Amino acid sequence: MHPDASRDNDLFRLLVQGVRDYAIFALDPGGHIVSWNAGAARIKGYAAEEIIGRHFSVFYPPEDVRSGKPEWELRTARAEGAIEDEGWRVRSDGTRFWANVIITALYDDSGELRGFGKVTRDMTERRRAEQQLTDRRRLLAHLVEAQERERQRIAWDVHDDTIQAMVAVDMRLQLLAGKLPAEHRATVDQLDAAVRASISRLRNLVFRVRPPGIERHGLRDSLAAYLADTSTAAQIRYSLEREPGADAAITIFRICQEALTNVRKHARASSVLLDLSTVDHGFLVRVADDGVGLPDLDPDAGHFGLIEMRERAESAGGWCTVLGQESGGTVVEFWLPDVRS
Repeated sequence: MHPDASRDNDLFRLLVQGVRDYAIFALDPGGHIVSWNAGAARIKGYAAEEIIGRHFSVFYPPEDVRSGKPEWELRTARAEGAIEDEGWRVRSDGTRFWANVIITALYDDSGELRGFGKVTRDMTERRRAEQQLTDRRRLLAHLVEAQERERQRIAWDVHDDTIQAMVAVDMRLQLLAGKLPAEHRATVDQLDAAVRASISRLRNLVFRVRPPGIERHGLRDSLAAYLADTSTAAQIRYSLEREPGADAAITIFRICQEALTNVRKHARASSVLLDLSTVDHGFLVRVADDGVGLPDLDPDAGHFGLIEMRERAESAGGWCTVLGQESGGTVVEFWLPDVRS
């Protein structure tokens, strides 16, 4: 062997042995451990003299050993060249950790199987973080669902009880005005006007709490009615292939409602474009304004409205971003999957 090749092999061996973030070791054709690096000692808890010569199935939980998983992985690696797996593995003290494992079959120049290379990475912390995020999104989805049910109940109660009662009062006042002398009619007319104004305000409140048009007429009409009610100068470009389901429609409406509220309160915009389209088996929505923009677009910086938009989208399986435009103004863009696809 050329001296340079020998030196390179020594460097490579030292590299593998010194890696601490990955357990890298070799197995003989039968699955017994023949080498051990620093990462393997750190992750699995065995010193080299404790583990070399033992079968690698010692790292698997009892249920996997009983099902023959270690032997199946070697057979698969031999047949396909390599296998990758994620699952529970066991440390020397009996504790479990979540691991990403790659087993590679090693052949010599003649094609004879000489053994296997095995690389293991401890993924416990990442899996815990992913589980916490999943739990948080599930909890948020439940809270959003409960919030929408409560809004719907309040809207129905106000519409069916309070508004209907006030409509009845309005009708009685009109009847009364026709029977009273002229000198009292102006006072009754003023009362009637006050009642009608209150009815109008309550109907607007009901619409904001739970837009009835979503159930009856669909998302597009609800957004148009909301824009008309808030006097927002916005253009709607609607190119959805089909109407979203009820849950997706409510989520889209709520995020647009929050985005348009931000525009009305902070942007000082002269125009807004609300663009809804079908992309990647879902609904892509952009709310773009030509206002002054936001000084801090970081949704994690404590802006509850931005956080709420993002979390509503993520709880529905989508995403939401808030970006500044080079020409000025802000773009809120979000995507929700079409769960019926």
